[in-house]
Amino acid sequence: MDALDLARWQFGVTTVYHFLFVPLTIGLGVFVAGLQTAWHRTGKEQYLTLTKFFGKLFLINFAMGVVTGIVQEFQFGMNWSEYSVFVGDVFGAPLALEALLAFFLESTFLGLWIFGWEKLPKRVHLATIWAAVIGSNLSAYFILAANAWMKHPVGYEVVDGKARMTDLWAVLTNSTALAQVPHVVAAAFVVAGGFVLAVCGYRILRERRADPDRTRPLRRGATDMWRTPMRAALVMTAIAGAVVAGSGDMSAKLLYEQQPMKLAAAEGLRHDTAGAPFSPVPGLEVPMLLSFLATNDPQAVVHGTEDLQARFTKQFGPADYRPNLPVVFWSFRVMIVFGMATVGLSVLGLWLTRKRRGKQGPPRATPSWLARACLLALPLPTVAMIAGWLLSEIGRQPWTVQGELLTAASVSPGVSLGEVAVSLALFTALYGALALAEAVLIARHVKAGPEPVTAHRPDTPSSSGGRSGDGENTAAGLQPTLMY
Repeated sequence: MDALDLARWQFGVTTVYHFLFVPLTIGLGVFVAGLQTAWHRTGKEQYLTLTKFFGKLFLINFAMGVVTGIVQEFQFGMNWSEYSVFVGDVFGAPLALEALLAFFLESTFLGLWIFGWEKLPKRVHLATIWAAVIGSNLSAYFILAANAWMKHPVGYEVVDGKARMTDLWAVLTNSTALAQVPHVVAAAFVVAGGFVLAVCGYRILRERRADPDRTRPLRRGATDMWRTPMRAALVMTAIAGAVVAGSGDMSAKLLYEQQPMKLAAAEGLRHDTAGAPFSPVPGLEVPMLLSFLATNDPQAVVHGTEDLQARFTKQFGPADYRPNLPVVFWSFRVMIVFGMATVGLSVLGLWLTRKRRGKQGPPRATPSWLARACLLALPLPTVAMIAGWLLSEIGRQPWTVQGELLTAASVSPGVSLGEVAVSLALFTALYGALALAEAVLIARHVKAGPEPVTAHRPDTPSSSGGRSGDGENTAAGLQPTLMY
């Protein structure tokens, strides 16, 4: 093991940890904005209660994501200076747009949303959360565009050993980015939907344990309140899952053209094969399915890892151009299986909680076993998304920039094995403590449940500085979260 190996481990550990918060922030922000929109349109206090409840969870996650994301930028200068020198001119534009436009938009309007309860007009306050959501999605777009350039570099030229951007629009509209953005963002909605399902399932079970006969009106009403976000999360997860599948098919076809080694490694295909089969698991093959998925032609030739290794050796020089084959192979299958399980759970949940047709009375109650199954919706999509990230990034190895810069040539030349080992140990310990803090805060908030709120009347100023008379109660529902 050398400094390169540990530097890769450090970047992988910190990125996977940071990646736990990014998709949840993207999807949960839209979910909270949707709840507040429903309250704005209907005036029902239930939606205000849910907005503030899930809003706290959103803010806790957002704060942790910001803290852990800062470390990513430090690593470019610490461990990957040669990479930074090569890609700096290209990466500068999308990363500057992400920081100066998207993140500032997101953080500014999120601050207005936090402190604007009872101070801003109702419509303006609603607009602030939607502006923050737009900012988070723009941030994802610029980051993914930069990442897509590493897999399929376009709009550049190499001058004196450095990449120089020649066409920013080509970088931002890279075909890989146009397929990757909807895939990753839709997967983020699946992760957020699974998180909401787990929270709702827990709250339903907790309410029923407190009132097993469902006789107390307060308890019955509290249980019924969770049906609304659960149904919304089921719909969001099912629709986003369909988008993930469609964009994933598009990405597979691009892999055939742009990253054939990654495609071959993901399928465990060793040699060029016409009518290549698809293997769900080793030993089981579906004839010609891989060729059809990659090209829409069941008889097309799909290149294998060994034959590609021989071609790349002639083209780029002696090196091992194959990624870690077992990791790529199994990451692909974990991503598919866990993702399909989450979407399947959402479709089943929609059917079991559907409205009664032609009958009077309350809607179907959520079965307790379904509420328990919803707890699985927390880890399943998260593991699927991490597996997808491993497939995407490890499958690109040994390149940091496909066809241009090897990972071995990207590491900082002056960093020693001991220095990287110390920083890796410190970051791992720090992130472990942050993970514990995050888990405790979220668990405590979910266990406590939503706080009672009173009607929001922002357009009726009181005599105390523009606040309505019940402003202290409602505003206090979100502001203390900042202290965390």
